Amino acid sequence: MPLVVLVGAQWGDEGKGKLVDHFAGEADVVVRFQGGNNAGHTLVVDDDQVIVHLIPSGILHPKKLCLIGNGVVIDPAVLCGEIEELRAKGYFGDEKRLVISFRAHLIMPYHRRLDLASESRKGENKIGTTGRGIGPAYADKMSRTGLRFHHLLDPERLPERIRAVVAEKNAFLEQVLEEPPLDAEEVAAEFLGYAQRLGGYAGDVSRILEEELGQGRKVLFEGAQGTMLDIDHGTYPFVTSSNTVAGAACTGAGIGPRQIDQVVGISKAYTTRVGGGPFPTELKDETGERLRERGGEYGATTGRPRRCGWLDAFGLRYARRVNGLTDLMITKLDVLTGLNPIRVGVGYRHRGRMLEDYPPDLETLSECEPVWEELPGWDESLRACRSFASLPPPAQAYVKWIEQKVGVPVAAISVGPEREETIVLRHPFLS
Repeated sequence: MPLVVLVGAQWGDEGKGKLVDHFAGEADVVVRFQGGNNAGHTLVVDDDQVIVHLIPSGILHPKKLCLIGNGVVIDPAVLCGEIEELRAKGYFGDEKRLVISFRAHLIMPYHRRLDLASESRKGENKIGTTGRGIGPAYADKMSRTGLRFHHLLDPERLPERIRAVVAEKNAFLEQVLEEPPLDAEEVAAEFLGYAQRLGGYAGDVSRILEEELGQGRKVLFEGAQGTMLDIDHGTYPFVTSSNTVAGAACTGAGIGPRQIDQVVGISKAYTTRVGGGPFPTELKDETGERLRERGGEYGATTGRPRRCGWLDAFGLRYARRVNGLTDLMITKLDVLTGLNPIRVGVGYRHRGRMLEDYPPDLETLSECEPVWEELPGWDESLRACRSFASLPPPAQAYVKWIEQKVGVPVAAISVGPEREETIVLRHPFLS
């Protein structure tokens, strides 16, 4: 019963969607276990670009069962739009291919309002939230006032629940944030509509997974965002509102840790991040701009330009530890073509002292200087390479160097955006 968890090993945007899509061909079930529509996975199939935000990337493969776990927060409006777009492109013919956990929490209109208003009041100290209401939805989950997907299945009580919560949120919006209130009846009517459109997708994801694994099915867990955005283990407070590390697959879908066979981290051949927060290997020069333009480093969800820098091997070693990585996959190796030499951050120096561990506090991390190593670059295009041996020797050496410094074998290398532009060294379901 092979169960593989794929997670981002950096600050998100590592190209997880493409690799999940690639390896979903061998999986029977693909599961999303955390986050919300603040993450977008961009997939390219036969020159057709598809961006999914909530539905697992496996939906592009026929006959794959796609599950959204209880750890995900769901904006019904976004989900409905995504379903319609996929259906229009011919990827969503069988309604039974998607199941959403009864226990997943809902993003409500007041969550988006609170998110935007709170962020705007921070001024220069903005986190860089997407304004989708993700954080407030998780806050309500933890304060035990959230609405869950199963509430959509109870249309008699749903309006009453919504009225009660809207009254509380309106008081905060008006008295603290000085924002106009929401109309509870409008919100109730909107969500009664979602109940009719989405209620048929509800199910017990944990039970389904137990049955699928018991029958020997191959299951692929798809993480959103990345390790350094984890609410506990990331660069707090410049993080997302959920746990993004591999352990969250258990709590976010209802499985036990002993069921996980492999944990695969996804990393770009360089590093990017979106929004505020420290970024020791960031490049604020022509090289950083070149990485951004050649790598298409603009957010799939927001369109925001991503900050770019050299690979941070020190951060990847930290990601290896907190995720328990068994494998690493490298994306966008082709973007480094033409850069010579290539620099890599191998450690952090803080006030003249080399750090042994990734710093937990923002102040120390903001003052860290990267310790560099240089490797030779290459000029040849990698887009036609389909084996490790076909890569230019300096590109091969770069991958081997990453394996040695991070301490994890590289299982796959992406050399372009298309499905077939992937070199597989070790298949997670066949190894």
